[in-house]
Amino acid sequence: MRTLQRYSPWLLLFDTWKLGKSAIFFLVYFFLIKGDSDSFFFEYGRPAVLILLGLSLIRIALKWLTKKYRLDDAFHLHEGIFTKSKRTIPFSKIENVNERTSFFHRLTGTTSLTFETGMRGDEAAVEFDVVSRNHAEELKRYVSLQSVEDSEAGPMIETVSEGKEDKQQPDRIVHFRAQKKDLVKASFTSLSFLFLIPVVGGFYSKLDDIFGVEKDAEGLIGFLLQSGWVIGIIVIAAVIISIGFGLSRTFLRYGGFEISSDNEQIYIQKGVLDATKFSISKHRVQAIEINQTFLKRLFGLAEVKLTSVGESRADEEKLESNSLYPFLPVQQAYEMVEEILPMYQVTEKMDRLPPSSLWIRELRPSFLWMIGTGLLWYFKPDVLNVPWWIFSVLLLMIVSFMRYFDYRNTKYTLNASFVQFKTGGLSTSLFVSKRSKVIEVNVTRGFFQKIAGLASVGVINRAKPVHHSGIDDVPLEIAGSFYKWYLARRDEINLVN
Repeated sequence: MRTLQRYSPWLLLFDTWKLGKSAIFFLVYFFLIKGDSDSFFFEYGRPAVLILLGLSLIRIALKWLTKKYRLDDAFHLHEGIFTKSKRTIPFSKIENVNERTSFFHRLTGTTSLTFETGMRGDEAAVEFDVVSRNHAEELKRYVSLQSVEDSEAGPMIETVSEGKEDKQQPDRIVHFRAQKKDLVKASFTSLSFLFLIPVVGGFYSKLDDIFGVEKDAEGLIGFLLQSGWVIGIIVIAAVIISIGFGLSRTFLRYGGFEISSDNEQIYIQKGVLDATKFSISKHRVQAIEINQTFLKRLFGLAEVKLTSVGESRADEEKLESNSLYPFLPVQQAYEMVEEILPMYQVTEKMDRLPPSSLWIRELRPSFLWMIGTGLLWYFKPDVLNVPWWIFSVLLLMIVSFMRYFDYRNTKYTLNASFVQFKTGGLSTSLFVSKRSKVIEVNVTRGFFQKIAGLASVGVINRAKPVHHSGIDDVPLEIAGSFYKWYLARRDEINLVN
């Protein structure tokens, strides 16, 4: 592809579709709801809305005419209507590939493709908002082949000695495919059925702002609450609708969820109407996090997240893309990590903190308790004739219990070339990284830590932004061993041509 090419003509309709979704509220409000208003604002606002829409449509057409791309040994991107811009992004900078197929793309037989880079900024990613599926496969294949050639004949780079790997690419291995029972469990664990409440509340608020339905609604609610059996039916119907809403939302979001891999890549796909496919190079995984919220701990579930150096268009998209299925059984999560990334090891046997760590944590000042106590003293709330200081004591007990749970759950281990931290109170997070992927370590000591012979240790991994992890109040000798452990990294890093 050595000549400049325009993007797919479907991009015109796609941008028009997005413009219509953002403009529909103004059209309805100015021309339907306030269509009979002869006030100055609406009289001149209606033609202003039409003029802005017309200018936006012209901009969409000019943008498509002036936006082009070319591929040879890199991405060459040309765009700009009045101010011209040219970008060149080498294939070696491509970290991850994200493919998303929305409802619009399904209707038109297209998809969107994003090549994420390790650079920062709004222009860090190479985006094809609308591209045919065949062309998308051609682009991915072309970039993949060129990246391999660049890595074999590229300049001097830093590599990690991890043994020889088979160059022959086998078929993908499917590690997990979401079943109906997994989706049901995910629905209740994520409390997705509660999302109906803000949806109904937001819809009612908009109706009240536009049509003023609050008085009529109050009268209807008062009439319905006069009968006990009507209340019962409403409650049962609300529960059924909420559960159905939660199951439907979970099915649309996680239906078709599949995790697979080959020697080089990890592939994640999910979604029914809005489908997403994401691939990440195994050697670009910097660390692994296994997170459990309080509810997930009760159900024995966990979420595995991969920390990588690629950058998505939005932080939320990156978090979702780099996350394996968020509702995996804990043991299955551990096994899947070792299946997908055999170079990583998850050790369940870890070292606990010494008893002195608990006392240091309990004696640290709590700003939550101090601020809460100050507010209680100032307002002196009269609740069931209970003195305000009783609530201060209860708050202090809650803070103390949370710190105890955090102490009990905090663990660590240095296992050969791996570091592993576990932290958290009611919710926990397990962090695993290879020494070769750690770019910096730090050890700090506070005043009370010096007295107790403790220290805080932390590691930094490459990510966007850089990823910090660590634990507090480990024995001082462990902190010293931590430094020696990291210095051995020099034996694992080689410079090759």
